[in-house]
Amino acid sequence: MTIIYLLIGISLLVALTFLGAFVWAVRTGQYDDAYTPSVRMLFDDEPAALAPPRPRGEENHTGA
Repeated sequence: MTIIYLLIGISLLVALTFLGAFVWAVRTGQYDDAYTPSVRMLFDDEPAALAPPRPRGEENHTGA
């Protein structure tokens, strides 16, 4: 019966830890902008005009 009390105490400690992490994340603004991360991957590539020129003799190993 003692192990039940020990496991309840440990589970409450774990639950409070996760609750504290959630409250910390909300207060630091981790969930403020839900839209930008979903479209950020569309704008990761640099435009071709701004990319530096490649030196002569360098081969394209990307397969493109």
